[in-house]
Amino acid sequence: MKIICVGKNYAEHAAELGDDPPTEPLLFGKFENTLIGPGDSIVIPPEATHVDAEAELAVEIERGGHRIAIGDALDHVRGYRAANDVSARNIQYSESQWTRAKGFDTFCPLGDRLVPVSELGDGSGLRVVQRLNGEVLQDGSTSDLIFSVPFLVAFVSNVFTLEPGDLILTGTPPGVGWARDPKVSLQRGDVVEVEVEGIGVLRNPVTAA
Repeated sequence: MKIICVGKNYAEHAAELGDDPPTEPLLFGKFENTLIGPGDSIVIPPEATHVDAEAELAVEIERGGHRIAIGDALDHVRGYRAANDVSARNIQYSESQWTRAKGFDTFCPLGDRLVPVSELGDGSGLRVVQRLNGEVLQDGSTSDLIFSVPFLVAFVSNVFTLEPGDLILTGTPPGVGWARDPKVSLQRGDVVEVEVEGIGVLRNPVTAA
């Protein structure tokens, strides 16, 4: 199983970070050790001095393929889940790549509800929200995606042969804690909620190692 993530795929999120929108999808990966389910604890490691939650629409692959055409992409998708791309920002922005910052145990909460393509289509126009202790931090829409779900499935399949059960996390909307003034970092005792329209709420408490 592969967990393939897309960075800076919401135009407003790229803008809040002071970056130009990417001209091609920015891909990175997480490993299976990062996966937890609803209600499981996000564990902040001692190396992380600033940790962000990132609300995301996740795409789950049903039928594998290599170099999938954009027009055929949705035929390879089983459906959609809510996901949280947890990130240690102090590490992410001090290193030239993101594997360690994104790869700690528990850093990929994944919702247990799968909603099929027959209900959500290409995943466009869905509201994506992150709440921290009940307060809204992120509030965006997949209509702001720079690269659509069909485009991402096709693009990713040009690099990696996709297999059933693989996940593609499509990016996060604006409002992350790192971009705020003052910055907002996850802390022991927090509760993070990711809600994706049409899918539901993924809720996880936060603890520290």
